[in-house]
Amino acid sequence: MRVITTDLPGVLVIEPRVFGDARGYFLESWQQRRYAEHGMVEGFVQDNQSYSRRGVLRGMHIQHPHAQGKLIAVLVGEVFDAVVDVRRGSPWFGRWTGAVLSGDNKRQLWVPPGFAHGFYVLSDEALFSYKCTDYYRAEHEFSVRWDDPAIGIEWPLSGPVVLSEKDRAAPILSAIPPERLPEYPAP
Repeated sequence: MRVITTDLPGVLVIEPRVFGDARGYFLESWQQRRYAEHGMVEGFVQDNQSYSRRGVLRGMHIQHPHAQGKLIAVLVGEVFDAVVDVRRGSPWFGRWTGAVLSGDNKRQLWVPPGFAHGFYVLSDEALFSYKCTDYYRAEHEFSVRWDDPAIGIEWPLSGPVVLSEKDRAAPILSAIPPERLPEYPAP
């Protein structure tokens, strides 16, 4: 597999080895020893899937305490995936990085604990899958506004954005009380 570093230390784009022929393809989507060599040593406890249509934007979500590291892949379709460092005290606080993930490119994205995460669907539909290092806890989840001008994520928007009420009402990062945010380095 090939591991690509991003502008945010710890956030990685992974290109698994894909073996294909006329029948289709095979790839290892997770192998503990190999991924641990690149710093992904935490155990996964939950797998999630979401299905969305073109124009859906989900994010920017984070859970704290009980932060989740996420290993993300798109099985069908294409999304632009964005990650923001929201760890108070981090030298990269408020900075973002992004990557296109698709069923065709088979890339994965590792989002360590302490980062907000979201994605925008570029294709007619997308089946999104991710492994988590901690359980989902609704009482600890919150969102950062997807279009916070101070963060400046360059979403490749191609039409109306479809948001949940929760994401529409999310505050900008500077409006979130500092004690609500994870600390750098993330536990």
